[in-house]
Amino acid sequence: MFGQAMLVGLAIAAPVGPIGLICIDRTLRLGAWTGLATGLGAATADGLYALLGALGMTMLIQQLTTMAMPLAVAGSGVLCWMGLGMLRRAPAPGMAAATASGLLGAYVSALLLTLGNPLTILSFIAIFSGLSGHAHAGVGEAWAMVAGIVSGSALWWCVLAFGIGRVLRRWGEQARRWLDRGCGLLLLGMGSWMLWQALRGW
Repeated sequence: MFGQAMLVGLAIAAPVGPIGLICIDRTLRLGAWTGLATGLGAATADGLYALLGALGMTMLIQQLTTMAMPLAVAGSGVLCWMGLGMLRRAPAPGMAAATASGLLGAYVSALLLTLGNPLTILSFIAIFSGLSGHAHAGVGEAWAMVAGIVSGSALWWCVLAFGIGRVLRRWGEQARRWLDRGCGLLLLGMGSWMLWQALRGW
């Protein structure tokens, strides 16, 4: 069960979405630890939804879909704001040093963005609907599922922050600046698409 759940965690985290772009941006500007803190915030959100599902509270997760509209509007607004910030930000002369408050802020912001992402909610509804055969699993198996999903998600964020981030930081200053702008454009595009989808379904 742990191995399967770990693969699920990897599958949820690995596609480069808004949190992935934010993680890359923060890794380039603030260092790998800030990028990792961002990813661990997302992994914590995945773990919380996994815990609800493992405890048989899938119906509670489904109830959150009734809030999909306000969550999508709020989330898309935040993403657009962050994307515009990346585009307008002046290039920094060097990498800023990570601070405790900065790490906490990176963690909490990613946690809230992931918890409020309707796609995350729908993903876990689909996952636990597919695992309905484990509805009567023991406590040990339920915790193994949660630990596996969190571990898989955290593993991906470690790879992204320390592995890919290390490669990207070797690029020249101009290349990193264009990458930062690219992340900003993609984030702005994702936020705009989420807002359009939410308003279309209103």
